[in-house]
Amino acid sequence: MNDISKSDWQLFNKLLPEWQERYMNRLNQEYKRILDGDGSAANKFWKLEKQIKADRKSPGVLVEVSKRSMFQTLLELISEKVITDEDLNGFSEKLRDGINDVVKRFD
Repeated sequence: MNDISKSDWQLFNKLLPEWQERYMNRLNQEYKRILDGDGSAANKFWKLEKQIKADRKSPGVLVEVSKRSMFQTLLELISEKVITDEDLNGFSEKLRDGINDVVKRFD
């Protein structure tokens, strides 16, 4: 979808940092569980390091912010469970329909 409206673009820019913060808070809770779990300090450290390295690649942590990639980014955020369909409330019907069409194809 290449014709992103100005209002959708502005809403995306407003919400993306909030979504990322919420997602990173969820990751931090997972990291706490790792650190509070059983095992040696060294094993927990290396398990945590491996998990953080993997999580850095998630769009919930790091994402290219461009109008050109916004649609794909939204799909990735949904796929990675960073956001839900409910988080798309406020976006245009055209954008939500486009996202839902693609998501349905992969379910």
